[in-house]
Amino acid sequence: MSKRTIVAMPGDGIGKVVLDETIKVLNAAGFEADYIEGDIGWEFWKSEGNPLPQRTIDLLAEHKIALFGAITSKPKDEAFDELSPELKDKGLVYSSPIVGLRQHFGLDICARPTKSYTGNPLNFIRRGADGGIEEPIVDAVIFRQNTEGLYGGVEWSNPNEQVYDTFMSHPKFKQNFGDVPKEEISISTRIFSKNATERILRASFEHAKEYGYPSVTLCEKPNVIRETSGMMYKMALKMQAADYPNIDLWNTNIDAQMMWLTKNPENYGVIVAGNMFGDIISDGFAGLIGGLGFACSAQMSSEGIAVFEPTHGSAPKYADYNTSIVNPIAMVESACMMLDYIDEKEISTKIRKAVADVISDGNVRTYDMMKMTGRPDVIEKGAASTIDMADAIIAKL
Repeated sequence: MSKRTIVAMPGDGIGKVVLDETIKVLNAAGFEADYIEGDIGWEFWKSEGNPLPQRTIDLLAEHKIALFGAITSKPKDEAFDELSPELKDKGLVYSSPIVGLRQHFGLDICARPTKSYTGNPLNFIRRGADGGIEEPIVDAVIFRQNTEGLYGGVEWSNPNEQVYDTFMSHPKFKQNFGDVPKEEISISTRIFSKNATERILRASFEHAKEYGYPSVTLCEKPNVIRETSGMMYKMALKMQAADYPNIDLWNTNIDAQMMWLTKNPENYGVIVAGNMFGDIISDGFAGLIGGLGFACSAQMSSEGIAVFEPTHGSAPKYADYNTSIVNPIAMVESACMMLDYIDEKEISTKIRKAVADVISDGNVRTYDMMKMTGRPDVIEKGAASTIDMADAIIAKL
């Protein structure tokens, strides 16, 4: 059987080191693959005016599966300032390459599991009714619609006359903004389509059905955002009644959900939301299991293309340290999601057990697990480096 080819996209900052160490773990676990590096990120924006070169798009189109490290994104004006001088007169405007990748390939299904590890000192705890300390088990999977909503990119500052007149035709816009000069207005749209909404809802219900979760929670704001959130809720009600009568459908507002997740997180299993609210709630749940150093994700299209990445950023200041201090577990767990996706579940199970054993032992802990501020001297104070953590996982394997 020929080896599978994986597109490895390190991206920016700490992306390279966590991806390199994760590939070491995959090799040690017995996963055989060829890795082809794909160019993506800030350096390619600065030198080429394109953070997502066509050659990388072609690689992913050919090989279908990618592991992605992390990305640096900056506001429009800062991005322009860092362009090579010869590119500054070409009308280039920076946009996030990972968002571009999602939209180009239709990576509209995003799954973000958050599961607490026994022995992790960063696990969420609370005081019980008897005054004792409780540590609830967190085991939630957030399904985030990944290509539409507020991240769809349909935006204007000082909108042209056609756009402005269209918005002025809505009575609420005219009432609230009719006296605001056009050049002082910026507009970001929140667009949901029925097809994409159906896909993310279906993915969440199917996951609950496959893994035995008793409920799916729709986390939106239909009482205020009546058209988009309202449409999603109506579709969820219809889908649950027709196809998943044995799975409860819960409806929570995003603001209330952020309160409930720290009151009784063990009540929630599968959560589904649009793009922005899914981003918010997944980071909230990540905080309950130790932070972004433990937060993994998968992004999948209907055409069989999938990208697996930690949800943390590129942390460029850490990338400059002589010894890398960042926690690689989020990247390792993202690779386990990739293994599940390509039906290598025996290997993913081995790796997850090794990670759990390292955390439970408590002998090897990165700076975040030791509740330290991320500074270069944390290694001297007993924190494990990125390489130390990867090596500990490999030793358990």
